Amino acid sequence: MELYIAIPAIIVSLVVGLIAGYVYRKKKAEGQIGSAEAQAKKILEDGIKAAETKKKEALIDAKEEILKAKNDFDEEIKERRNELSRQERRMASKEEALDKKTESIEKKEETLAEKIRETEKLNESVEKLRQEQIDSLQKISQMSSEQAKEKLLQMMEEEIRHEKAMKMAALEEQFKEEADDKAKEILSLAIQRCAADHVAEITVSVVPLPSEEMKGRIIGREGRNIRAIETLIGVDLIIDDTPEAITISCFDPIRREIARIALEKLIQDGRIHPARIEEMVEKARREVDAAIKQAGEKATFETGVHGFSPEMIKLLGRLKYRTSYGQNVLKHSIEVSLLSGILADELGADSMVAKRAGLLHDIGKALTQEVEGSHVQLGVEVATKHKESKEIIHAIEAHHGDVEAETLIAVIVQAADAISAARPGARRENLENYIKRLTKLEEIANEFDCVEKSYAIQAGREIRIMVKPEMVDDDTMVLVAHDIVKKIEGELEYPGQIKVHIIRESRAIDYAK
Repeated sequence: MELYIAIPAIIVSLVVGLIAGYVYRKKKAEGQIGSAEAQAKKILEDGIKAAETKKKEALIDAKEEILKAKNDFDEEIKERRNELSRQERRMASKEEALDKKTESIEKKEETLAEKIRETEKLNESVEKLRQEQIDSLQKISQMSSEQAKEKLLQMMEEEIRHEKAMKMAALEEQFKEEADDKAKEILSLAIQRCAADHVAEITVSVVPLPSEEMKGRIIGREGRNIRAIETLIGVDLIIDDTPEAITISCFDPIRREIARIALEKLIQDGRIHPARIEEMVEKARREVDAAIKQAGEKATFETGVHGFSPEMIKLLGRLKYRTSYGQNVLKHSIEVSLLSGILADELGADSMVAKRAGLLHDIGKALTQEVEGSHVQLGVEVATKHKESKEIIHAIEAHHGDVEAETLIAVIVQAADAISAARPGARRENLENYIKRLTKLEEIANEFDCVEKSYAIQAGREIRIMVKPEMVDDDTMVLVAHDIVKKIEGELEYPGQIKVHIIRESRAIDYAK
């Protein structure tokens, strides 16, 4: 029972304790809430105050920025206004200057207009005076205006001719000085550096005899020996013209050389009969063939040009027995080769090609006595057959002007050929052709009306021409000389060059009585 009474008491005590604890905690919580609210309120108030402060600061900063921007704007406006003021002042100054210039121009226009009027009046007076002078001149000169104009044109033409002659003389002199100096330098250097022997051949050879009795032995019984020689070799033996000598006549120099060697061998041997003659002729042929080959090889050695076929070397050697106007063709070819090489070196061309073309330029002359055709045509055929270069073939074809020279090598070979052939003593011309050339030279000069006399001198290398002084003045002499030179170049063929020397002489003759 006490237990039953204690339990409720305990329960009541627990309930009372719980209620008391609840009440205590509630009051404590309410106190904490109140404190928190107070703190929150304080924090809120502090935040509001801080926000107000920030706001005020922001407003102050904004006002300062606005004020600064306003000041900057005002300053810029002020500067622009100042600039506009300056521009306005400049414009005003320019307008003022323009007004002054306009006024000045107007004054000048007025002055100019006045001068124009004065000039027109002066022109009228000048024209009137000119017409009066023309009328007066026509009365004095008894010439019309057309006649005076023609006279004036004639005077102007003479003046122009004078100036033309002076200018032409000056230009020709300058051109000759420059061209001659350069040409002389190259050609003289080439000629000085080239030394070649020259032999003038003729169409007959003479074999000396030990005695007159040898002539009969060479003729033989009923002339059988001489007939055998002439038949085997193809030459003519002239026995009776020269004492103790036999003349061999033949247009072919090789056959003539074979006959000379064979005769010398027969005379030395003493046994002269047809069989021995045939044997000696065969030996002479072999010797000449060997000499031809040796001459060809020597030519290639002297010029330094190699790579020829045996047949080409033989053709070169045959030129040893070929002459042209008395000039040995092989010696001439060697000289042309050497000159071509020197000229090519001076002009910067291929000297080996030039030397080869120079050596072969007359190769066709080795065949002209056996084959029909010009030596140029035959030379081109030979060079083509032996596969020479196109440049060399063209040089051979153009060295006499049969075709236009299109390469520097062809021009060089032409020049070297002219140098070798035209120098004094290189070639012989027969007397008839020589006299014809000199006569033709004088005839060309005498065709001009202003020429009084002409004389060809210096072997046709110079012609002196006396002109009529009343028809030719000192200035016109240059034109006359130029015209005569052109006519000589167009109508006359000659080696080298011809100097045209014009002489004008005025004489006054009177007699004391």
